[in-house]
Amino acid sequence: MEDIIFITIAAVICGAETWNDIEHYGKSKEPWLKQYLQLPNGIPSHDTFNRFFSALDPDSFEQAFLSWIKDVSELTQGDVISIDGKSICGSRVGNSKRAVHIVSAWSKANQLSLGQVKVDEKSNEITDIPKLLDVLLLQGCLVTIDAMGC
Repeated sequence: MEDIIFITIAAVICGAETWNDIEHYGKSKEPWLKQYLQLPNGIPSHDTFNRFFSALDPDSFEQAFLSWIKDVSELTQGDVISIDGKSICGSRVGNSKRAVHIVSAWSKANQLSLGQVKVDEKSNEITDIPKLLDVLLLQGCLVTIDAMGC
């Protein structure tokens, strides 16, 4: 389980968008990955990545991932947290007029995203910014939001 999650996170950070991309990334970086992972059966296939993530409860995985991010990142007094919404490139399907839109929180001190929430299809980021802030439980930080969040 840890190997699959690690490979997937690393691959997505490097631009992977499909299960095939993740498998290809794993195979191309296998010597490097073996420094950190067990990989008893080598790099999992794209079908294995797909089956693994299809079996996960997305909300539970999100909570576990956020918990891990909180452990990894150490919020410091006075950190600047930038809240911003973005449309996901290529997420508009068929004749749909709306692409997938997410709101994320970026920590300047830790140089990583602390969390993100998907904006409901018939909404905008204004309604989802409070949800993201509630999950993060920030204290002593300066939060910046662009004009859309006002």
